[in-house]
Amino acid sequence: MTGPRRWLPSLRQLLSLFLLCFAGAAAAVGYAYATVTIPDPNPSTLLQNNVYYWSDGTVLATDGSVNRQNVPLAQVPKDVQWDFIAAENASFYTDPGIDPQGIARALLHMAEGDEVQSGSTITQQFVKNTYLDQSQTVSRKFKELLISSKIGAVMSKQEILQGYLNTCFFGRQANGIQAAARIYYDLPVQKLNASQGAFLAAAVNQPSLFQYANSDPTARATAEARWSWVLDRMVTTGRLTPGRRARYAAAGFPTPRAWALGSGFTGQVGYLVQLAKSYAEAHDPSITESSLSRGGYQIHTTFDRKKTAALTRAVERVRKERLDPAHRSVDRDVQVGGASVDPETGRILAVYGGPGYGHAHYSDNADTSGVPVGSTFKPIVLAAALQHGAVLKPGAPAQPITPASKFNGDDGIKIKDRQGDFVTDDKDPTGLLHQHNDTDVRWGYITLRKAMEQSVNTPYVQLGEYIGYGKVAKTAQELGLRSGSLAAPSAGFYIGTSTPSAIRMAGVYATFAASGMQTTPYSVVKVTHNGSARPGFTAPAPVRALPAAVADNVTDVLQGVIARGTGTKAQALGRTAAGKTGTTDDYRSAWFVGYTPQLATSVVLFREDSKHPQLQSLIGVGGLQKVFGGDIPTEIWTRYMREALAGLPDAAFPTAAPLGRGTDEPGASPSPSTPPRKKGDTTGKRKSTTTQHTPIATKPTCHGRKCH
Repeated sequence: MTGPRRWLPSLRQLLSLFLLCFAGAAAAVGYAYATVTIPDPNPSTLLQNNVYYWSDGTVLATDGSVNRQNVPLAQVPKDVQWDFIAAENASFYTDPGIDPQGIARALLHMAEGDEVQSGSTITQQFVKNTYLDQSQTVSRKFKELLISSKIGAVMSKQEILQGYLNTCFFGRQANGIQAAARIYYDLPVQKLNASQGAFLAAAVNQPSLFQYANSDPTARATAEARWSWVLDRMVTTGRLTPGRRARYAAAGFPTPRAWALGSGFTGQVGYLVQLAKSYAEAHDPSITESSLSRGGYQIHTTFDRKKTAALTRAVERVRKERLDPAHRSVDRDVQVGGASVDPETGRILAVYGGPGYGHAHYSDNADTSGVPVGSTFKPIVLAAALQHGAVLKPGAPAQPITPASKFNGDDGIKIKDRQGDFVTDDKDPTGLLHQHNDTDVRWGYITLRKAMEQSVNTPYVQLGEYIGYGKVAKTAQELGLRSGSLAAPSAGFYIGTSTPSAIRMAGVYATFAASGMQTTPYSVVKVTHNGSARPGFTAPAPVRALPAAVADNVTDVLQGVIARGTGTKAQALGRTAAGKTGTTDDYRSAWFVGYTPQLATSVVLFREDSKHPQLQSLIGVGGLQKVFGGDIPTEIWTRYMREALAGLPDAAFPTAAPLGRGTDEPGASPSPSTPPRKKGDTTGKRKSTTTQHTPIATKPTCHGRKCH
């Protein structure tokens, strides 16, 4: 052979070369397949957020760096599963996990301008999302194919589909189908239908466009066409009947809800989330700051969305009407806290913790200690007296006490202890305590009912000493106050130097409303992690804290506070209610805690400079010479309760059972004359106070310590 042909390879040589290259390629692929291992999942795919829910099941808030909530495949409706399979990989349950023909077909369709189709199987997309990155390189694609062909040996098709649905990106910062269901339709994934699922299956291909399908005409038109195509594919694959397809067409495109980007912890949300977190951590040892940071928790709370909004409105409206921080400097540091509890269940329904995280106010005014409760503590003293009696003479047994029992209500009287000795006060020139009221009215011996209505201090300080610190403190704890929030023994203890939170005080009065059945206030009803329920969140069981007769008699007395005492502003509620005002030494806090049979609510007002966390006097706030619990706090309480109870019947309290004959303090006359009024006093009504001169426990300098 001569000429150029002598240099050309023969057919046999070409065939040999081809076989050699093929064998080499096959060996290389075989080696790669044999040596490739399934890597650990990308750390980012393990990250989830935590979702907090209102009591009605709607989303309260989410936190975490990634908006993802993994769900088991069983929670995804079958129709929605088939939406994705029809759109992405109709042969999913029969193919080996890779589809080279599908890749070529997708490229051809895109070149011809047809509907956008993924060039990968669901298995390949799961591998890419979970184990690899999103780079468009030959090496990444080759590795994707190898891992996809191997993954079926260690994972079932159901596990692969579950992983795929939990790792897809849907736009709107939503990773995974649960987050997508929430962000697009405000629904849990379990409640999606085939039409909504078809939109989400479509969104996977063009998330950056479809996320605006509710507002952008171009995005909507493209999304609607793709949605329609997915439903048609469902019919083609036999997973949707033509009749159902027609009904979805008649109902129209399932327009996603508006997208509010970056709303954050606005209003009361930050305080509610922190309450729920703290409760969850306290009731499940496995829930920690570290585990919460990794996400995956679904925390269902007791918080009522409408009542929370109503409480916020009440505070904001009263602040706007009564305070003028622009022209009155004393109004600038005024703080409000509030809490509302269901007496029957103990559920915390609403809190007002402050103006919100957006105003750099991070301390929850509803759940902090350090603000003395003042005369709102007196009902606890009365309850202890009705239950345990009081030692009125040294060495004598305790005598029965009723609301009709009479004690000296005069201002400046000396106080005796159970041994008959006068209580001392090293700040008084005489060395003895002279207990004071808010005014120098000479009440004489008055009933405990009258003293409660007019918030006269001296009868309750003396009564407390006769009962004894131990029994009063025990009663307070049985009613739900934490021991750490109770002040040390002193005369002032009986008129409110203790510092429980607004939540706990609402819980105490809820116990009175429930005829003595106490349920610890709680904020979480259920916690799940990655779809599995966590133990430890059974609702607290009610326990008997007071005999019903005692609790109902306390309620009967507290109704009088509103009817003719220091809480008359609460009459504007226009329904049966009971409550107590409270104001503390030097007017450093003002409270109103009140209740109906359906709802117990506490409101506290105080002043505190954020740069110097120490209680300041309320004198001058709102232009008032003195600020009492019967004023601004009662007004807030009334406005909130009116809205919160709208539509509910005016329920009556149980009739208080007679307690029998009570005993008066020694020295009380059988028929005391009507007490004279202070000159210039036209009403004879008292304001509540805890003014006294007895050395007591160190006055709180801040209230940042959690007590709930």
